[in-house]
Amino acid sequence: MGFFLETMLGGLMAGMLYSLVALGFVLIFKASGVFNFAQGAMVLFAALAMARFAEWFPAYTGIQSPLVANLVAFAAAGAVMFIAAWAVEGLVLRHLVNQEAATLLMATLGITYFLEGLGQGLFGNSIYKIDIGMPKDPIIAFESMFEGGVLINKEDLYAALIAAVLVAGLSLFFQKTSTGRALRAVADDHQAAQSIGIPLNRIWVIVWCVAGVVALVSGMIWGSKLGVQFSLATVALRALPVVILGGLTSVPGAIVGGLIIGVGEKLSEVYLGHYVGGGIEIWFAYVLALAFLLIRPQGLFGEKIIDRV
Repeated sequence: MGFFLETMLGGLMAGMLYSLVALGFVLIFKASGVFNFAQGAMVLFAALAMARFAEWFPAYTGIQSPLVANLVAFAAAGAVMFIAAWAVEGLVLRHLVNQEAATLLMATLGITYFLEGLGQGLFGNSIYKIDIGMPKDPIIAFESMFEGGVLINKEDLYAALIAAVLVAGLSLFFQKTSTGRALRAVADDHQAAQSIGIPLNRIWVIVWCVAGVVALVSGMIWGSKLGVQFSLATVALRALPVVILGGLTSVPGAIVGGLIIGVGEKLSEVYLGHYVGGGIEIWFAYVLALAFLLIRPQGLFGEKIIDRV
């Protein structure tokens, strides 16, 4: 039982990180109807900015405290993501309003390659480190309940807590603030929202900025765990099955879908992997998403896309 619980907790913590990346897809699609294939590049770009600023600020300003250096680097990287969000909306998407979905998808693919090239040009192409002080030593919990206790990775636990706090903050933002309610109105009906005076362009800039902050937190966490390298852009591919399972139009779906896939891939690898030679964790999420597309294409909590058009 202890081993099962240990595996399940590991899956839940991994699932929270998947959900965090999936939120970027959901937020932008709900507000603008754009499937943002550039979300992975945004995670990479934000992580590169965070890593390099955390190096540059102490070197040029003499900051000695790692905490202060990380806070300043986070703020600067956030400002960079805001500028990127404004540029994407103003220079690209504003000129593609009411275009076909395929056109918008191709535009986000172009943004992907542009951000990857710009990140390499501005911040370099080496492997960089983000050290935000998350402990990496594991702990043993519930020793009194299970023989040998349950081994928990501290870094994964802290990362999951950060992701949970951000998700809770976003939920409060959407429910309790006037801007959040405006975003929900735009998500429900663009034309109706515009008819009551909600400016769509400003809302789209805001939602891209929010998605940029989500990408920054995702990049900070994944960069701390894996290092900041250009393969980090593929982390978005891990979030695609989450979006399909939970629903492309549902924020709760992104969270629940991430948890289901995180737990499912860990348990299947541990308990079924030896029957098929291992490697289930690599493809489990995609097979589950494909099966779900055949049964319920809109996902667990999503609405049918055709109803939105």
